[in-house]
Amino acid sequence: RIQENHQYFLEELQRPSTDLAAVCRGISKLLVVDVALSRDQDNPQLIFESMNSTGRELSQADLIRNYVLMGQPPELQEQLYTLHWRPMEQAFGQEAYSGNEFSAFMRDFLTLKTAEIPRLDLVYEVFKQYQRQSAVANAGGEALLGDLHTIAIRYCRVVLGKETDPALKAAFHDLRELKVNVVNPLLLELYSDYETGLLSRDELLECLRLLEAYVFRRAVCSIPSNSQQKTFATFSRSIRREPEHYLASFKAHLLNLPSYRRFPPDQEFRREIQIRNLYKFNKSCSYWLRRLENHQRKEPIAVADYTIEHILPQNPELSAPWRDALGPDWQNLQEEWLHRLGNLTLTGYNPELSDRPFPEKRDHLEGGFRTSPLRLNQGLGQLEQWDADAIRSRGEALASRALEVWASPQLSDEARLLYKPSKDKKTSYTIEDHPHLSNPQISELFAVLDARIKALDPNINQEVLKLYIAYKAETNFVDVVAKEGQLRLFLNMPFADLDDPKALAKDVSEIGHWGNGDVELGVATLNEVPYALGLIRQSLERQLDNDEGTN
Repeated sequence: RIQENHQYFLEELQRPSTDLAAVCRGISKLLVVDVALSRDQDNPQLIFESMNSTGRELSQADLIRNYVLMGQPPELQEQLYTLHWRPMEQAFGQEAYSGNEFSAFMRDFLTLKTAEIPRLDLVYEVFKQYQRQSAVANAGGEALLGDLHTIAIRYCRVVLGKETDPALKAAFHDLRELKVNVVNPLLLELYSDYETGLLSRDELLECLRLLEAYVFRRAVCSIPSNSQQKTFATFSRSIRREPEHYLASFKAHLLNLPSYRRFPPDQEFRREIQIRNLYKFNKSCSYWLRRLENHQRKEPIAVADYTIEHILPQNPELSAPWRDALGPDWQNLQEEWLHRLGNLTLTGYNPELSDRPFPEKRDHLEGGFRTSPLRLNQGLGQLEQWDADAIRSRGEALASRALEVWASPQLSDEARLLYKPSKDKKTSYTIEDHPHLSNPQISELFAVLDARIKALDPNINQEVLKLYIAYKAETNFVDVVAKEGQLRLFLNMPFADLDDPKALAKDVSEIGHWGNGDVELGVATLNEVPYALGLIRQSLERQLDNDEGTN
Protein backbone atom coordinates (compact mmCIF):
# COMPACT_ATOMS: atom_id res chain seq x y z
CA ARG A 1 0.00 0.00 0.00
CA ILE A 2 2.94 2.32 0.67
CA GLN A 3 4.17 1.64 -2.85
CA GLU A 4 0.71 2.34 -4.27
CA ASN A 5 0.50 5.63 -2.37
CA HIS A 6 3.96 6.61 -3.53
CA GLN A 7 3.05 5.90 -7.14
CA TYR A 8 -0.16 7.92 -6.80
CA PHE A 9 1.70 11.02 -5.60
CA LEU A 10 4.34 10.67 -8.31
CA GLU A 11 1.64 10.65 -10.97
CA GLU A 12 -0.27 13.55 -9.42
CA LEU A 13 2.85 15.70 -9.07
CA GLN A 14 3.67 15.16 -12.75
CA ARG A 15 0.35 16.60 -13.89
CA PRO A 16 0.76 20.10 -15.42
CA SER A 17 -2.27 21.35 -13.54
CA THR A 18 -0.89 20.47 -10.10
CA ASP A 19 -0.37 23.49 -7.83
CA LEU A 20 3.10 22.72 -6.48
CA ALA A 21 2.98 25.70 -4.12
CA ALA A 22 -0.08 24.20 -2.38
CA VAL A 23 1.71 20.85 -2.13
CA CYS A 24 4.75 22.49 -0.54
CA ARG A 25 2.58 24.36 1.95
CA GLY A 26 0.95 21.07 2.90
CA ILE A 27 4.28 19.31 3.35
CA SER A 28 5.52 22.13 5.54
CA LYS A 29 2.73 21.36 8.04
CA LEU A 30 3.82 17.77 8.53
CA LEU A 31 5.34 16.99 11.90
CA VAL A 32 7.40 14.00 12.98
CA VAL A 33 7.19 13.24 16.70
CA ASP A 34 9.87 11.05 18.29
CA VAL A 35 9.13 10.07 21.90
CA ALA A 36 11.97 8.49 23.85
CA LEU A 37 11.00 6.40 26.88
CA SER A 38 12.91 5.04 29.80
CA ARG A 39 11.82 1.47 30.58
CA ASP A 40 12.50 1.83 34.29
CA GLN A 41 10.33 4.94 34.58
CA ASP A 42 7.73 4.91 31.79
CA ASN A 43 4.94 2.52 30.81
CA PRO A 44 5.01 2.47 27.00
CA GLN A 45 1.61 0.74 26.73
CA LEU A 46 -0.19 3.44 28.75
CA ILE A 47 1.49 6.16 26.69
CA PHE A 48 0.52 4.35 23.50
CA GLU A 49 -3.13 4.23 24.65
CA SER A 50 -3.26 7.87 25.78
CA MET A 51 -1.58 9.28 22.64
CA ASN A 52 -4.31 7.69 20.52
CA SER A 53 -7.23 8.50 22.78
CA THR A 54 -8.16 11.68 20.91
CA GLY A 55 -7.58 10.35 17.41
CA ARG A 56 -8.99 7.39 15.52
CA GLU A 57 -10.14 4.77 17.99
CA LEU A 58 -7.65 1.96 18.36
CA SER A 59 -8.89 -1.49 17.47
CA GLN A 60 -8.91 -4.19 20.12
CA ALA A 61 -6.30 -5.98 18.00
CA ASP A 62 -3.94 -2.98 18.13
CA LEU A 63 -4.27 -2.67 21.88
CA ILE A 64 -3.76 -6.37 22.57
CA ARG A 65 -0.80 -6.66 20.17
CA ASN A 66 1.05 -3.81 21.83
CA TYR A 67 0.09 -4.94 25.33
CA VAL A 68 1.57 -8.41 24.73
CA LEU A 69 4.64 -7.34 22.76
CA MET A 70 5.65 -3.98 24.21
CA GLY A 71 6.68 -5.41 27.56
CA GLN A 72 9.21 -7.73 25.90
CA PRO A 73 12.86 -6.92 25.04
CA PRO A 74 13.18 -5.55 21.47
CA GLU A 75 14.79 -8.71 20.08
CA LEU A 76 12.05 -10.92 21.56
CA GLN A 77 9.38 -8.51 20.30
CA GLU A 78 10.55 -9.00 16.73
CA GLN A 79 10.81 -12.76 17.19
CA LEU A 80 7.32 -13.13 18.69
CA TYR A 81 5.78 -10.83 16.10
CA THR A 82 7.33 -12.82 13.25
CA LEU A 83 6.59 -16.22 14.76
CA HIS A 84 3.06 -15.65 16.04
CA TRP A 85 1.39 -12.29 15.45
CA ARG A 86 2.20 -11.76 11.78
CA PRO A 87 0.95 -15.25 10.82
CA MET A 88 -2.33 -14.44 12.59
CA GLU A 89 -2.67 -11.21 10.62
CA GLN A 90 -2.06 -13.11 7.39
CA ALA A 91 -4.51 -15.87 8.32
CA PHE A 92 -7.30 -13.39 8.99
CA GLY A 93 -6.53 -11.21 5.98
CA GLN A 94 -6.27 -7.42 6.02
CA GLU A 95 -10.00 -6.70 5.97
CA ALA A 96 -10.90 -9.15 8.75
CA TYR A 97 -7.93 -8.14 10.90
CA SER A 98 -8.54 -4.40 10.55
CA GLY A 99 -12.28 -4.69 11.12
CA ASN A 100 -14.26 -6.23 13.96
CA GLU A 101 -13.47 -9.85 13.08
CA PHE A 102 -10.26 -10.01 15.09
CA SER A 103 -11.99 -8.41 18.06
CA ALA A 104 -14.76 -11.00 17.69
CA PHE A 105 -12.10 -13.72 17.73
CA MET A 106 -10.57 -12.29 20.90
CA ARG A 107 -14.01 -12.25 22.53
CA ASP A 108 -14.48 -15.92 21.63
CA PHE A 109 -10.95 -16.72 22.85
CA LEU A 110 -11.74 -15.16 26.22
CA THR A 111 -15.12 -16.92 26.39
CA LEU A 112 -13.33 -20.20 25.72
CA LYS A 113 -10.87 -19.50 28.54
CA THR A 114 -13.20 -17.95 31.13
CA ALA A 115 -16.72 -19.25 30.25
CA GLU A 116 -17.87 -15.60 30.34
CA ILE A 117 -18.69 -13.57 27.21
CA PRO A 118 -17.22 -10.04 27.35
CA ARG A 119 -18.73 -7.10 25.52
CA LEU A 120 -17.00 -6.45 22.22
CA ASP A 121 -15.82 -3.01 23.30
CA LEU A 122 -14.39 -4.39 26.56
CA VAL A 123 -12.37 -7.22 25.05
CA TYR A 124 -9.06 -5.48 25.71
CA GLU A 125 -9.84 -4.83 29.37
CA VAL A 126 -10.97 -8.42 29.92
CA PHE A 127 -7.89 -9.69 28.10
CA LYS A 128 -5.63 -7.78 30.51
CA GLN A 129 -7.47 -9.34 33.44
CA TYR A 130 -7.00 -12.78 31.90
CA GLN A 131 -3.30 -12.18 31.23
CA ARG A 132 -2.78 -11.16 34.86
CA GLN A 133 -4.09 -14.49 36.18
CA SER A 134 -1.21 -16.22 37.93
CA ALA A 135 -1.17 -19.30 35.69
CA VAL A 136 -1.15 -17.20 32.50
CA ALA A 137 1.32 -14.63 33.79
CA ASN A 138 3.73 -17.30 35.05
CA ALA A 139 3.66 -19.08 31.68
CA GLY A 140 4.87 -15.87 30.01
CA GLY A 141 4.06 -13.83 26.92
CA GLU A 142 5.48 -16.36 24.47
CA ALA A 143 3.17 -19.12 25.74
CA LEU A 144 0.18 -16.75 25.61
CA LEU A 145 0.95 -15.71 22.04
CA GLY A 146 1.45 -19.33 21.03
CA ASP A 147 -1.97 -20.21 22.48
CA LEU A 148 -3.55 -17.25 20.69
CA HIS A 149 -1.91 -18.27 17.43
CA THR A 150 -3.13 -21.87 17.65
CA ILE A 151 -6.72 -20.91 18.44
CA ALA A 152 -6.69 -18.15 15.79
CA ILE A 153 -5.91 -20.73 13.09
CA ARG A 154 -8.83 -22.83 14.32
CA TYR A 155 -11.05 -19.75 14.31
CA CYS A 156 -10.19 -19.04 10.68
CA ARG A 157 -11.17 -22.59 9.75
CA VAL A 158 -14.34 -22.66 11.81
CA VAL A 159 -15.68 -19.11 11.45
CA LEU A 160 -14.00 -17.61 8.38
CA GLY A 161 -14.64 -20.53 6.04
CA LYS A 162 -11.02 -21.73 5.66
CA GLU A 163 -11.64 -25.37 6.60
CA THR A 164 -10.35 -27.73 3.89
CA ASP A 165 -12.54 -30.79 4.65
CA PRO A 166 -15.64 -30.30 2.41
CA ALA A 167 -18.17 -31.86 4.81
CA LEU A 168 -16.87 -29.97 7.85
CA LYS A 169 -16.68 -26.74 5.86
CA ALA A 170 -20.33 -27.15 4.80
CA ALA A 171 -21.41 -27.83 8.39
CA PHE A 172 -19.59 -24.74 9.68
CA HIS A 173 -21.17 -22.70 6.87
CA ASP A 174 -24.67 -23.87 7.74
CA LEU A 175 -24.16 -22.89 11.38
CA ARG A 176 -22.95 -19.43 10.31
CA GLU A 177 -26.12 -19.07 8.23
CA LEU A 178 -28.11 -19.20 11.48
CA LYS A 179 -26.15 -16.19 12.80
CA VAL A 180 -25.70 -17.48 16.34
CA ASN A 181 -22.20 -16.23 17.08
CA VAL A 182 -22.29 -17.31 20.73
CA VAL A 183 -21.77 -20.92 19.60
CA ASN A 184 -18.27 -20.14 18.26
CA PRO A 185 -16.30 -20.81 21.49
CA LEU A 186 -17.90 -24.25 21.73
CA LEU A 187 -17.03 -24.92 18.07
CA LEU A 188 -13.41 -23.98 18.77
CA GLU A 189 -13.31 -26.40 21.67
CA LEU A 190 -14.84 -29.21 19.62
CA TYR A 191 -12.34 -28.56 16.83
CA SER A 192 -9.48 -28.66 19.32
CA ASP A 193 -10.66 -32.05 20.60
CA TYR A 194 -10.93 -33.23 16.99
CA GLU A 195 -7.34 -32.17 16.32
CA THR A 196 -6.06 -33.94 19.41
CA GLY A 197 -7.91 -37.17 18.61
CA LEU A 198 -10.56 -37.11 21.34
CA LEU A 199 -13.22 -36.74 18.67
CA SER A 200 -13.17 -38.41 15.27
CA ARG A 201 -13.97 -36.51 12.10
CA ASP A 202 -17.38 -38.20 11.75
CA GLU A 203 -18.19 -37.58 15.42
CA LEU A 204 -17.28 -33.89 15.05
CA LEU A 205 -19.54 -33.69 12.01
CA GLU A 206 -22.40 -35.25 13.96
CA CYS A 207 -21.89 -32.78 16.82
CA LEU A 208 -21.99 -29.85 14.38
CA ARG A 209 -25.20 -31.07 12.76
CA LEU A 210 -26.80 -31.58 16.19
CA LEU A 211 -25.89 -28.01 17.20
CA GLU A 212 -27.36 -26.75 13.93
CA ALA A 213 -30.55 -28.72 14.60
CA TYR A 214 -30.68 -27.37 18.15
CA VAL A 215 -30.45 -23.74 17.05
CA PHE A 216 -32.84 -24.09 14.09
CA ARG A 217 -35.47 -26.09 15.98
CA ARG A 218 -35.52 -23.53 18.79
CA ALA A 219 -35.94 -20.68 16.30
CA VAL A 220 -38.82 -22.46 14.56
CA CYS A 221 -40.45 -23.21 17.91
CA SER A 222 -40.14 -19.53 18.95
CA ILE A 223 -38.05 -20.30 22.03
CA PRO A 224 -36.24 -17.11 23.09
CA SER A 225 -32.60 -17.16 22.06
CA ASN A 226 -31.29 -15.27 25.09
CA SER A 227 -30.48 -18.45 27.04
CA GLN A 228 -28.15 -19.71 24.30
CA GLN A 229 -25.29 -17.50 25.49
CA LYS A 230 -25.08 -19.29 28.82
CA THR A 231 -25.85 -22.67 27.24
CA PHE A 232 -22.92 -22.60 24.83
CA ALA A 233 -20.46 -20.86 27.16
CA THR A 234 -20.79 -23.67 29.73
CA PHE A 235 -21.65 -26.57 27.41
CA SER A 236 -18.24 -28.25 27.44
CA ARG A 237 -18.32 -28.73 31.21
CA SER A 238 -20.79 -31.57 30.67
CA ILE A 239 -18.73 -33.39 28.03
CA ARG A 240 -16.85 -36.53 29.11
CA ARG A 241 -13.47 -36.19 27.47
CA GLU A 242 -12.74 -39.84 26.89
CA PRO A 243 -13.12 -40.97 23.26
CA GLU A 244 -15.58 -43.72 24.23
CA HIS A 245 -17.82 -41.28 26.15
CA TYR A 246 -17.43 -38.01 24.25
CA LEU A 247 -20.26 -38.20 21.70
CA ALA A 248 -22.74 -39.90 24.03
CA SER A 249 -22.20 -37.31 26.77
CA PHE A 250 -22.57 -34.54 24.15
CA LYS A 251 -25.94 -35.95 23.05
CA ALA A 252 -27.08 -36.53 26.62
CA HIS A 253 -26.37 -32.94 27.57
CA LEU A 254 -28.46 -31.67 24.65
CA LEU A 255 -31.34 -33.96 25.60
CA ASN A 256 -31.12 -33.09 29.30
CA LEU A 257 -31.21 -29.31 28.84
CA PRO A 258 -34.23 -27.94 30.75
CA SER A 259 -36.98 -25.45 30.02
CA TYR A 260 -35.73 -22.46 28.02
CA ARG A 261 -32.60 -24.35 27.02
CA ARG A 262 -34.37 -27.49 25.81
CA PHE A 263 -33.77 -29.30 22.55
CA PRO A 264 -37.29 -29.18 21.01
CA PRO A 265 -38.51 -32.77 20.61
CA ASP A 266 -39.70 -34.15 17.27
CA GLN A 267 -43.40 -33.72 18.04
CA GLU A 268 -43.03 -30.03 18.93
CA PHE A 269 -40.75 -29.27 15.97
CA ARG A 270 -42.94 -31.17 13.49
CA ARG A 271 -46.00 -29.21 14.62
CA GLU A 272 -44.38 -25.78 14.69
CA ILE A 273 -42.56 -25.97 11.35
CA GLN A 274 -45.88 -26.61 9.61
CA ILE A 275 -47.70 -23.63 11.10
CA ARG A 276 -44.86 -21.09 11.43
CA ASN A 277 -44.69 -18.08 9.09
CA LEU A 278 -41.45 -19.25 7.53
CA TYR A 279 -41.35 -16.50 4.93
CA LYS A 280 -41.00 -13.74 7.53
CA PHE A 281 -38.93 -15.99 9.77
CA ASN A 282 -36.18 -15.99 7.14
CA LYS A 283 -37.27 -13.86 4.22
CA SER A 284 -34.68 -15.07 1.75
CA CYS A 285 -35.51 -18.65 2.79
CA SER A 286 -32.10 -19.55 1.37
CA TYR A 287 -30.96 -21.50 4.41
CA TRP A 288 -33.83 -23.82 5.26
CA LEU A 289 -35.07 -24.35 1.68
CA ARG A 290 -31.51 -25.15 0.62
CA ARG A 291 -31.12 -27.66 3.45
CA LEU A 292 -34.45 -29.32 2.62
CA GLU A 293 -33.64 -29.45 -1.10
CA ASN A 294 -30.08 -30.72 -0.81
CA HIS A 295 -30.49 -33.23 2.01
CA GLN A 296 -28.63 -36.42 0.96
CA ARG A 297 -28.02 -35.07 -2.57
CA LYS A 298 -24.66 -36.15 -3.95
CA GLU A 299 -24.67 -33.14 -6.27
CA PRO A 300 -26.21 -30.21 -4.35
CA ILE A 301 -28.37 -27.68 -6.17
CA ALA A 302 -27.08 -24.08 -6.16
CA VAL A 303 -30.10 -22.60 -4.42
CA ALA A 304 -28.71 -19.08 -4.90
CA ASP A 305 -29.78 -19.42 -8.56
CA TYR A 306 -33.43 -19.77 -7.49
CA THR A 307 -35.99 -17.51 -5.82
CA ILE A 308 -38.79 -18.13 -3.35
CA GLU A 309 -42.10 -19.12 -4.87
CA HIS A 310 -45.50 -18.92 -3.19
CA ILE A 311 -47.53 -21.59 -4.95
CA LEU A 312 -50.70 -19.90 -3.72
CA PRO A 313 -49.83 -16.29 -4.73
CA GLN A 314 -49.31 -13.40 -2.33
CA ASN A 315 -51.45 -11.04 -4.42
CA PRO A 316 -54.50 -10.16 -2.27
CA GLU A 317 -56.57 -9.78 -5.45
CA LEU A 318 -56.60 -13.45 -6.40
CA SER A 319 -57.85 -14.39 -9.86
CA ALA A 320 -61.15 -16.20 -10.31
CA PRO A 321 -59.54 -19.65 -10.78
CA TRP A 322 -57.72 -19.29 -7.46
CA ARG A 323 -60.85 -18.11 -5.65
CA ASP A 324 -62.80 -21.05 -7.07
CA ALA A 325 -60.10 -23.50 -5.93
CA LEU A 326 -60.10 -22.12 -2.38
CA GLY A 327 -63.86 -21.66 -2.05
CA PRO A 328 -65.99 -18.87 -0.57
CA ASP A 329 -63.65 -18.42 2.42
CA TRP A 330 -60.67 -17.83 0.10
CA GLN A 331 -59.46 -14.64 1.77
CA ASN A 332 -59.09 -16.22 5.22
CA LEU A 333 -57.54 -19.35 3.74
CA GLN A 334 -55.01 -17.30 1.79
CA GLU A 335 -54.03 -15.36 4.90
CA GLU A 336 -53.74 -18.54 6.99
CA TRP A 337 -51.76 -20.72 4.56
CA LEU A 338 -49.79 -18.26 2.42
CA HIS A 339 -46.43 -18.26 4.24
CA ARG A 340 -46.51 -21.77 5.67
CA LEU A 341 -44.08 -24.56 4.84
CA GLY A 342 -46.51 -26.37 2.53
CA ASN A 343 -46.98 -23.35 0.24
CA LEU A 344 -43.33 -22.33 -0.19
CA THR A 345 -40.90 -23.68 -2.76
CA LEU A 346 -38.11 -22.63 -5.13
CA THR A 347 -38.18 -21.71 -8.78
CA GLY A 348 -35.90 -20.20 -11.38
CA TYR A 349 -38.91 -18.84 -13.26
CA ASN A 350 -40.67 -16.58 -10.79
CA PRO A 351 -41.69 -13.91 -13.36
CA GLU A 352 -43.01 -16.56 -15.76
CA LEU A 353 -45.13 -18.29 -13.09
CA SER A 354 -46.19 -15.13 -11.25
CA ASP A 355 -49.86 -15.29 -10.16
CA ARG A 356 -50.96 -17.84 -12.75
CA PRO A 357 -53.59 -20.42 -11.77
CA PHE A 358 -52.15 -23.63 -10.40
CA PRO A 359 -52.71 -25.76 -13.55
CA GLU A 360 -50.70 -23.21 -15.56
CA LYS A 361 -47.89 -23.15 -12.97
CA ARG A 362 -47.85 -26.92 -13.01
CA ASP A 363 -47.73 -27.30 -16.80
CA HIS A 364 -45.82 -24.19 -17.86
CA LEU A 365 -43.21 -24.97 -20.51
CA GLU A 366 -40.57 -22.88 -18.70
CA GLY A 367 -40.20 -23.80 -15.04
CA GLY A 368 -43.47 -25.66 -14.59
CA PHE A 369 -43.72 -27.89 -11.53
CA ARG A 370 -44.32 -30.99 -13.66
CA THR A 371 -40.84 -30.80 -15.21
CA SER A 372 -38.99 -29.18 -12.29
CA PRO A 373 -35.68 -30.88 -11.33
CA LEU A 374 -36.07 -29.79 -7.70
CA ARG A 375 -36.95 -32.33 -5.03
CA LEU A 376 -39.04 -29.67 -3.32
CA ASN A 377 -41.40 -29.73 -6.31
CA GLN A 378 -41.77 -33.50 -6.55
CA GLY A 379 -45.41 -34.50 -6.49
CA LEU A 380 -46.76 -31.09 -7.50
CA GLY A 381 -46.99 -32.19 -11.13
CA GLN A 382 -49.53 -34.88 -10.26
CA LEU A 383 -52.00 -32.59 -8.44
CA GLU A 384 -55.16 -31.27 -10.06
CA GLN A 385 -55.65 -28.27 -7.78
CA TRP A 386 -53.96 -26.34 -5.00
CA ASP A 387 -56.10 -25.69 -1.93
CA ALA A 388 -55.81 -25.83 1.86
CA ASP A 389 -55.81 -29.65 1.89
CA ALA A 390 -53.00 -29.80 -0.67
CA ILE A 391 -50.92 -27.26 1.28
CA ARG A 392 -51.51 -29.18 4.51
CA SER A 393 -50.55 -32.48 2.91
CA ARG A 394 -47.33 -31.11 1.40
CA GLY A 395 -46.46 -29.41 4.70
CA GLU A 396 -46.76 -32.72 6.53
CA ALA A 397 -44.49 -34.41 3.98
CA LEU A 398 -41.86 -31.67 4.20
CA ALA A 399 -42.07 -31.71 8.00
CA SER A 400 -41.16 -35.40 7.90
CA ARG A 401 -38.13 -34.54 5.78
CA ALA A 402 -37.26 -31.73 8.21
CA LEU A 403 -37.03 -34.29 11.03
CA GLU A 404 -34.29 -36.01 9.02
CA VAL A 405 -32.46 -32.79 8.08
CA TRP A 406 -32.49 -31.34 11.60
CA ALA A 407 -32.41 -34.66 13.44
CA SER A 408 -32.60 -34.97 17.21
CA PRO A 409 -29.90 -36.81 19.20
CA GLN A 410 -30.40 -40.56 19.26
CA LEU A 411 -29.56 -41.99 22.67
CA SER A 412 -31.04 -44.72 24.83
CA ASP A 413 -32.81 -43.80 28.07
CA GLU A 414 -30.14 -45.70 30.00
CA ALA A 415 -27.31 -43.70 28.39
CA ARG A 416 -29.19 -40.45 28.84
CA LEU A 417 -29.56 -41.17 32.55
CA LEU A 418 -25.95 -42.30 32.83
CA TYR A 419 -24.63 -38.91 31.73
CA LYS A 420 -27.17 -36.85 33.63
CA PRO A 421 -25.48 -34.61 36.24
CA SER A 422 -25.42 -36.30 39.61
CA LYS A 423 -27.10 -33.33 41.27
CA ASP A 424 -30.20 -34.13 39.22
CA LYS A 425 -30.31 -37.75 40.43
CA LYS A 426 -32.22 -37.12 43.63
CA THR A 427 -35.36 -38.23 45.36
CA SER A 428 -38.49 -36.77 43.81
CA TYR A 429 -41.12 -35.01 45.88
CA THR A 430 -44.80 -34.22 45.33
CA ILE A 431 -47.27 -31.67 46.61
CA GLU A 432 -48.32 -34.23 49.24
CA ASP A 433 -44.88 -33.77 50.85
CA HIS A 434 -45.93 -30.23 51.83
CA PRO A 435 -48.51 -30.81 54.61
CA HIS A 436 -49.72 -27.20 54.86
CA LEU A 437 -51.09 -27.48 51.34
CA SER A 438 -53.67 -29.94 52.63
CA ASN A 439 -55.40 -26.96 54.26
CA PRO A 440 -58.29 -26.10 51.84
CA GLN A 441 -57.70 -22.35 52.14
CA ILE A 442 -53.94 -22.61 51.45
CA SER A 443 -54.56 -25.24 48.78
CA GLU A 444 -56.92 -22.93 46.87
CA LEU A 445 -54.53 -19.99 47.25
CA PHE A 446 -51.64 -22.10 45.96
CA ALA A 447 -53.66 -23.42 42.99
CA VAL A 448 -54.50 -19.88 41.86
CA LEU A 449 -50.94 -18.61 42.32
CA ASP A 450 -49.51 -21.69 40.60
CA ALA A 451 -51.72 -21.19 37.53
CA ARG A 452 -50.94 -17.47 37.32
CA ILE A 453 -47.17 -18.03 37.57
CA LYS A 454 -47.19 -20.69 34.84
CA ALA A 455 -49.24 -18.37 32.62
CA LEU A 456 -46.41 -15.81 32.63
CA ASP A 457 -44.51 -17.85 30.04
CA PRO A 458 -45.09 -21.25 28.39
CA ASN A 459 -41.52 -22.33 29.16
CA ILE A 460 -41.82 -22.05 32.94
CA ASN A 461 -41.27 -25.31 34.82
CA GLN A 462 -42.41 -26.20 38.31
CA GLU A 463 -40.17 -28.39 40.49
CA VAL A 464 -41.40 -29.71 43.83
CA LEU A 465 -38.53 -29.99 46.29
CA LYS A 466 -38.39 -31.13 49.88
CA LEU A 467 -38.63 -27.68 51.48
CA TYR A 468 -40.25 -25.53 48.80
CA ILE A 469 -41.83 -25.48 45.33
CA ALA A 470 -39.58 -23.86 42.72
CA TYR A 471 -40.57 -22.12 39.48
CA LYS A 472 -37.85 -21.95 36.85
CA ALA A 473 -37.12 -20.35 33.52
CA GLU A 474 -33.35 -20.56 33.33
CA THR A 475 -33.10 -21.16 37.07
CA ASN A 476 -35.38 -20.46 40.05
CA PHE A 477 -37.02 -17.05 39.84
CA VAL A 478 -39.54 -17.63 42.65
CA ASP A 479 -39.79 -20.29 45.36
CA VAL A 480 -42.99 -20.93 47.33
CA VAL A 481 -42.98 -22.18 50.91
CA ALA A 482 -46.35 -23.27 52.31
CA LYS A 483 -46.84 -22.14 55.89
CA GLU A 484 -49.80 -22.29 58.23
CA GLY A 485 -52.21 -19.57 57.11
CA GLN A 486 -50.13 -18.18 54.19
CA LEU A 487 -47.63 -18.75 51.39
CA ARG A 488 -44.13 -17.33 51.70
CA LEU A 489 -42.60 -16.32 48.38
CA PHE A 490 -38.86 -15.88 47.84
CA LEU A 491 -37.89 -13.89 44.74
CA ASN A 492 -34.48 -14.61 43.28
CA MET A 493 -33.31 -11.02 42.79
CA PRO A 494 -31.56 -8.28 44.79
CA PHE A 495 -33.90 -6.49 47.17
CA ALA A 496 -32.62 -3.09 45.96
CA ASP A 497 -33.73 -3.84 42.38
CA LEU A 498 -37.35 -4.58 43.33
CA ASP A 499 -40.07 -2.06 42.52
CA ASP A 500 -42.45 -2.56 45.47
CA PRO A 501 -44.76 0.49 45.77
CA LYS A 502 -46.69 -0.99 48.71
CA ALA A 503 -43.47 -1.94 50.53
CA LEU A 504 -44.82 -5.39 51.37
CA ALA A 505 -41.64 -7.33 50.64
CA LYS A 506 -38.67 -7.52 52.97
CA ASP A 507 -34.94 -7.99 52.56
CA VAL A 508 -33.81 -11.42 53.79
CA SER A 509 -30.33 -11.38 52.28
CA GLU A 510 -28.80 -11.53 55.78
CA ILE A 511 -31.38 -13.90 57.25
CA GLY A 512 -31.38 -17.67 56.94
CA HIS A 513 -34.39 -18.93 54.97
CA TRP A 514 -35.63 -21.64 52.65
CA GLY A 515 -35.74 -20.89 48.96
CA ASN A 516 -33.50 -18.75 46.80
CA GLY A 517 -33.19 -14.99 46.57
CA ASP A 518 -33.02 -11.91 48.76
CA VAL A 519 -36.71 -10.94 48.70
CA GLU A 520 -39.48 -12.43 50.87
CA LEU A 521 -43.19 -11.76 50.43
CA GLY A 522 -46.18 -13.20 52.26
CA VAL A 523 -49.47 -13.99 50.48
CA ALA A 524 -52.46 -14.91 52.67
CA THR A 525 -55.54 -14.15 50.52
CA LEU A 526 -56.61 -14.37 46.89
CA ASN A 527 -56.84 -10.56 46.75
CA GLU A 528 -53.09 -10.36 47.33
CA VAL A 529 -52.20 -12.59 44.37
CA PRO A 530 -52.29 -9.92 41.58
CA TYR A 531 -49.85 -7.65 43.41
CA ALA A 532 -47.57 -10.57 44.26
CA LEU A 533 -47.63 -11.61 40.63
CA GLY A 534 -46.34 -8.18 39.59
CA LEU A 535 -43.31 -8.64 41.86
CA ILE A 536 -42.78 -12.21 40.62
CA ARG A 537 -42.80 -10.96 37.03
CA GLN A 538 -39.93 -8.59 37.86
CA SER A 539 -37.80 -11.53 39.03
CA LEU A 540 -38.60 -13.52 35.89
CA GLU A 541 -37.90 -10.64 33.49
CA ARG A 542 -34.67 -9.76 35.27
CA GLN A 543 -33.45 -13.33 34.87
CA LEU A 544 -34.29 -13.44 31.16
CA ASP A 545 -32.73 -10.02 30.53
CA ASN A 546 -29.52 -11.04 32.29
CA ASP A 547 -29.25 -14.14 30.12
CA GLU A 548 -29.60 -12.27 26.84
CA GLY A 549 -26.89 -13.24 24.37
CA THR A 550 -25.43 -12.16 21.03
CA ASN A 551 -26.94 -13.69 17.79
